[in-house]
Amino acid sequence: MKRLWIGFAAVLVVSFSVLGWIGTRIYQEMPPIPERVMTAGGQVVIPAGAIGEGQNVWQSMGGMQVGSVWGHGSYLAPDWTADWLHREAMFTLNEWARAEHSKDFEGLTAEQKAGLTGRLTEAYRTNTYDAATKTIVISEARARAFAHCLEHFSGVFRGGNVAYALPKGTIRDDERMRKFAAFLFWTAWSASTNRPGDRLTYTHNWPHEPLVGNRPSGESVMWTGVSILMLLAGICALVWWYAAQPAEEMGETPKEDPLGSWRATASQLATLKYFWVVALLFLVQICVGIVAAHYGVEGGGFYGIDLSEILPYAVTRTWHVQLGIFWIATAWLAAGLFIGPLVSGVEPKGQRLGVNVLFLALLVVVVGSLTGQWMSIRNKLSDATSFLWGHQGYEYVDLGRGWQLMLFAGC
Repeated sequence: MKRLWIGFAAVLVVSFSVLGWIGTRIYQEMPPIPERVMTAGGQVVIPAGAIGEGQNVWQSMGGMQVGSVWGHGSYLAPDWTADWLHREAMFTLNEWARAEHSKDFEGLTAEQKAGLTGRLTEAYRTNTYDAATKTIVISEARARAFAHCLEHFSGVFRGGNVAYALPKGTIRDDERMRKFAAFLFWTAWSASTNRPGDRLTYTHNWPHEPLVGNRPSGESVMWTGVSILMLLAGICALVWWYAAQPAEEMGETPKEDPLGSWRATASQLATLKYFWVVALLFLVQICVGIVAAHYGVEGGGFYGIDLSEILPYAVTRTWHVQLGIFWIATAWLAAGLFIGPLVSGVEPKGQRLGVNVLFLALLVVVVGSLTGQWMSIRNKLSDATSFLWGHQGYEYVDLGRGWQLMLFAGC
């Protein structure tokens, strides 16, 4: 056992060291968040603070459960970074094509297209961020492209889009919509702008967009292959090691069932309601999962019944993920509370009271967080309040930060 404990400790140390190093590098090399975006002529396109506030809009509406940003999230709707970048690039190309050739970009010859695409790639991949003033300077054409994309995405998020399971009024006012557009612009800028002194963008040329030269790098292809091979090799090595171990003698089978004379204690009986709740949460998870899956076909309805106004897709998918986490956590907690007296043979004083108090605390967290997520997605909470008590906006960590801390403390 000593050898196995040493090996286990070594794996933990190496794994978390690598994880910590990568996390540090990501933090150090993350794309800068500018205070403002403006044109060379001095027009302010995105004012100070709008990008961060736009991210809060994205989080409060459960954006990670509908579309995605930089490829992180679900895919019933598009990757908004890729969508914004492509629309912005095509608007600029069409504007240049009409000005120089009196026709849209698609109507040009291959040679003419190549010339404009080369110019676009050079313009978009050039890093114009000024660290001293925390300002990004863009061209007048790109500012007009921003206005064009803002108009399109306003139609999607304010007017609704059945194909994307987005109900009307997903974002309800112009100010929040413009802030959200500022956030999407920044994700597209980061995805298409080279790091200082490098030929790769801040997102390592992701998402794929040939119009601005975003193609997989050699490093990406190589390390993807290496990681897959290492994973398969590790699994094979583990299976081989396990199969090579000598068979262990099981010893004599007990003549009597060790649990035959066991009687449930008061605290163990109190844990019964935990297991009923686990079954209930599991059943509700199945139901909202069915509705969420159906939205992928019908968009905003369930066999002709319009449920999107009451239960938008973002709510059902959020609940589906969160309920899975809740019933698993509750089951583990209940099992620990039940097994403790069984293993030790002793029931601590006040154990039953503690089991009941903890059960009430779990109910508060589960019901409160699910209600907060619904209120956040339905625009009934401010963005700041939503982060604490509504929808935190991170996939698998959707519950508000306040509920998250309470759940952590309880478990």
